[in-house]
Amino acid sequence: MMDVFLTVDVEVWCDGWDDIDAKFPAAFQRYIYGPTSRGNYGLPHQFHQLQEHGLKGVFFVEPLFSTRFGLEPLAEIVGLVRERGHEIQLHLHTEWVDESSEPLLDNITGKKQFLRYFSLQEQIILICAGAKLIELAGGQDVSAFRAGGFGFNRDTLRALAANRIAFDSSYNASMFGLDSGVYPDVTLVEPIECEGVYEYPMTVFDGGTRSLRHAQVTACSYREMEGLLWQALEAGRKAFVILSHNFELLNSSMNRPDDIVVARFRKLCSFLDRHRDCFHVRGFHGLTPASTFSQPAPLTSPIWKTGLRMLEQGIRRRYR
Repeated sequence: MMDVFLTVDVEVWCDGWDDIDAKFPAAFQRYIYGPTSRGNYGLPHQFHQLQEHGLKGVFFVEPLFSTRFGLEPLAEIVGLVRERGHEIQLHLHTEWVDESSEPLLDNITGKKQFLRYFSLQEQIILICAGAKLIELAGGQDVSAFRAGGFGFNRDTLRALAANRIAFDSSYNASMFGLDSGVYPDVTLVEPIECEGVYEYPMTVFDGGTRSLRHAQVTACSYREMEGLLWQALEAGRKAFVILSHNFELLNSSMNRPDDIVVARFRKLCSFLDRHRDCFHVRGFHGLTPASTFSQPAPLTSPIWKTGLRMLEQGIRRRYR
């Protein structure tokens, strides 16, 4: 069997930084619940699909927004995830650091988009603050982390170790992977130990376009995802990490469901349910870490599937 991690990054944005206090209540409803004329297509719909197929998700919750708007909305998110029996882990978007009502760090002015732009000591402080916020909001002890925008570096792993967080899932070979400094000359696609932390990279693949793509519900067709899962299993891979977000089942205007992505997510959950003898959908709590000393090449997907996905994406853009 192969471990599969269905991960959801949970974030709230005010679609800009002007007048955010007035915009936040509506933004919270839009991003977390996703109300439409056909029902809620934010977290509630994801919970429904996971429950329907008996699957467990890992919800990486971003808590720093609560340093501006208070603990109550964060506790609402944590409560929603906890009630459905899913795993709550830590996600940090450092764009919130300079918006905090009480300074999180000394001498911070202006935006720093990625955690990697902060010093080791600053990263230790921010990760500690985030984990504490999750705990205060009713979550369990944090054991896994993902940096916002995958913008981490080797210091991030050191900062996680200092905070006794055993797992990281910030490595994405299609974005900042090689530039992270974790393994400068090696593309990581399988779990590995580094700086006392176990890195579980995003699953990536080559679809014949000379660039890697990560396994994200909005970025891959169902055909691609199914083929990649079988390929990874047959190759004896240790883990397969899939990405989604709390708002991904909505169109870009966030006023109706994105039917293509909704169908992808439903089909993926159904597939994993049908083949649970091959794929173990799980979280990081209680995980016996794997570590691979030699890294295989990224997975591949045939160009015809890439072409069909491009057609699907074109249709999605047309009906935004």
